[in-house]
Amino acid sequence: MRVLVVTVVHNPRDARIRYRQIPALLEAGHEVTYIAPFEHFDTPLPVEVTGLTGVSVPRAVGRRRLGALQAVRAAVAAHAPGADIVLMHDPELVLAVAGLRRLPPVVWDVHEDTAATMTLKPWLPRALRPVAVGAAKLIERFAERRYHLLLADTGYRELFRNDHPVVPNTTYVPEQVPPPGADRAIYVGHLTRARGTEEMVAVGRRLRGTVRVELVGDADAEMRPLVEQAHAEGAVVWYGFVPNDQALPMVEGALAGLSLRHDEANYRNSWATKAVEYMARGIPTVSTPTPPAPEIVERHQAGFIVPFGDPDGAADAVLRLRQDAQLREAMGKRAHQAALAEYAWPVHARDFVANLERWTR
Repeated sequence: MRVLVVTVVHNPRDARIRYRQIPALLEAGHEVTYIAPFEHFDTPLPVEVTGLTGVSVPRAVGRRRLGALQAVRAAVAAHAPGADIVLMHDPELVLAVAGLRRLPPVVWDVHEDTAATMTLKPWLPRALRPVAVGAAKLIERFAERRYHLLLADTGYRELFRNDHPVVPNTTYVPEQVPPPGADRAIYVGHLTRARGTEEMVAVGRRLRGTVRVELVGDADAEMRPLVEQAHAEGAVVWYGFVPNDQALPMVEGALAGLSLRHDEANYRNSWATKAVEYMARGIPTVSTPTPPAPEIVERHQAGFIVPFGDPDGAADAVLRLRQDAQLREAMGKRAHQAALAEYAWPVHARDFVANLERWTR
């Protein structure tokens, strides 16, 4: 099977795309052509990976999207005739590839609540956000009529009229991990206001000199000045973007993993990716109550749930773990065992590949 994987928004080293789905396809013996904004993210094309070919396109950024969408449409038109299936990862692509001739079956991998994310775009004027929400819902209806849909979370089922397969955003789980340490808390992921960046910086300032707060991930334009200042003053250690296969090993041996997302509509339907990634590396999670994090963390006794917008509560949870080695080690052990049993990516990888193979037929 020859698969054309396309994104015009995501970093080419996106965890779900580059480090889960593409390896699953290659391991199953399929060939992948990967269209993504390699140059924008200063990422080399994957020339040394057998079966994987990279094609660079401009990135769709903020309000400057038309040129990038025209470029990606041309790239898909050029490469789709040699493919058996197209797997696209952005709502922007739903319309960008519409009307192209000689397209094989097209799949939209739905990562988020598209309409809800319109309320979180800092580049989108507030007066236009209700219009954008309506447009996003029309895009979802259009996609459901024209394409196959693959959902990253069961919560996204309510966005659509029909039933569609779900491939959760789980992770690889090492067989063995070290116990949690006592001197650092960590966050891995994109740094935005809605993902709790301000709260994590506040936690870092509260714990400075006691527990080091590490932020691993790119920061958006709104949060970058805050993160840079906090790093300069020693409140946090900011590593910037680190590829997922290198970032997750950095989690091992930490005291706790932070996930302080806000109470936003987009997150109420989302999978608890951060909690699962921390559990997979054997550390407790300190999370706000965005579902399903409370259910997962509390069911496995794998961390603490703290109120929204409460950095002091998050800092207190981290300090409690620091002061009680037996507690954090027990939580870390339960977390890792649960991740091995329920949240390991290879099980879901087989379902992911099977769905694409079925749709090609």
